[in-house]
Amino acid sequence: MATARVSDAFELSRPEVAVFVSGVASMGLEILAGRMIAPQFGSSIYTWGSIIGVFLAALSYGYHRGGKQAAERATNGRMARVFLLTAAYVAGLIFLGDLLLRASTGFPLPSRFASLPAITLLFGPPTYLLGYVSPYAAELSAKEGLGEASGHVYALGTIGSIVGAFATTFVLVPWLGIEYIAFVFGALSLLTALVLVLPEFDRDDAVAGGFVALLLVAAVGSGVAGYSVEGRVVYETQTPYQELQVVDSGDTRTLYLDGQRHSAMDLSDPNRHVFDYTRYFHLPLLLTDDVDRVLFVGGGGFTGPKRFANDYDVTVDVAEIDPEVIDAAKRYFDVEESDRLNIYNRGGRQFLRETNRTYDLIVLDAYRKDKVPFELTTEEFMRLASSRLDDDGVLFANVISAPSGPASEFYRAEYKTIERVFPRVYSFPTAGGGVVQNIEVVATKDDSEVTEAELLARNDRRDIGIDLTEEIRNYRRSAPPTDDVPVLRDDRAPVDRLLDPMVGQRYVLQEADEVNESSAGGTEANESTAGETDANESASASLAATPLSTPTWTPARARPSA
Repeated sequence: MATARVSDAFELSRPEVAVFVSGVASMGLEILAGRMIAPQFGSSIYTWGSIIGVFLAALSYGYHRGGKQAAERATNGRMARVFLLTAAYVAGLIFLGDLLLRASTGFPLPSRFASLPAITLLFGPPTYLLGYVSPYAAELSAKEGLGEASGHVYALGTIGSIVGAFATTFVLVPWLGIEYIAFVFGALSLLTALVLVLPEFDRDDAVAGGFVALLLVAAVGSGVAGYSVEGRVVYETQTPYQELQVVDSGDTRTLYLDGQRHSAMDLSDPNRHVFDYTRYFHLPLLLTDDVDRVLFVGGGGFTGPKRFANDYDVTVDVAEIDPEVIDAAKRYFDVEESDRLNIYNRGGRQFLRETNRTYDLIVLDAYRKDKVPFELTTEEFMRLASSRLDDDGVLFANVISAPSGPASEFYRAEYKTIERVFPRVYSFPTAGGGVVQNIEVVATKDDSEVTEAELLARNDRRDIGIDLTEEIRNYRRSAPPTDDVPVLRDDRAPVDRLLDPMVGQRYVLQEADEVNESSAGGTEANESTAGETDANESASASLAATPLSTPTWTPARARPSA
């Protein structure tokens, strides 16, 4: 008898199956929404707050409408239609999701609310439909009493949501692309509809089910496989942290993370700097007298780590939190671990806490325009980084922001935070004007100031394998105003608010002009630049300044390119 009771407890009726699946599908679609919305609107707390709010609102309205109709209209057949309509809408998402997403960016809303129309249009209707299931199932429940029936339905729906959250997060996202994840939830909804009408399956049910199945299959098989507007897609995947694409366009291979260009490699010359900002990674070699060990926090396409390991007699460690980024770098960007290049699948802060090594240079290359790990921005982190630097060590932060204007808040807050820990801070905008761009913030533990003229003199004197004259001329002598921005701390780091003014603004990512870059193989070919022309922020009169001292250090002689 006891065994029979346990068996009955796990045997679900058709309405109970419907409630469970609606929980799985609604939570899975919510996580999928974050992946679809992020490339266009970022994945800030405003985006996720909007996703959660829209889903709750749509479900609530579905509960309300379904509850008013349940007494008269609740049947298994009507619930089956709800699931068929949900599956059909998901097929439409696969077909037209990207087009609808781009079309919904034109609404004149404040930047923090910019994602609301897209989320509502793409995910409001199917979530609203799924809201009908619970009140219908409660009406059809065999439980005695309204309280027991509703409580049972709530429990099953919540259990389904838990299963949907874990399955999507730990199984679907790591293994499938967005279209196939959507197809899974569409197919699950279709199968649930079939279960609900069995065994009373008639011709109309067969036609409707077959049509929706055809829509799903056609949707997931549509499109020009392997191509995007940027070029030929060599590889793409959903990682635990972001959408990753490797795209070839001509001789350039580019790594896209959540739809944004992150790193690039010249297929004919893998060690060449394609993006201009990566040339600035070499600036610290002019600010310190010796570099033996370097840490990069953030790998991406490993442009900097590869170049340092290839050109200098140094050991390079890289802390990269995303294992899929590491795998893509090894497979598609000519990255090989060696005694000079060590890769660790760790978050930057975790790695610095656990290591007992000290470094001459730490490069923070883990910031993006729309997503910045706040734990890598705070005063506490900067103090941890300082403790892992030698006495003459240098911290280099690749900050994406504007040098002035409303979109400069994150840059100015980060500058203010770094200045609390390091006695000397320099900044080098990489593009002209007040546009959103890469701003290289360099901090030293040495309090003595190095002038622009002295940097130019050291650039002429030291053999570091690359001419940084143009980069040095972008040196900003004066610190940015910081009275209106906070010091970022672990207990208060409003990074999302500081990034918010950049939403919707063009990010100027310039390609490198390699005419001044030398190596043992000769001068590189001149490449055209993209974006705006570099601005020489520093006055030419500073070149006449006479340095007080003449540095004698020369970094390890550049070795021939591989």
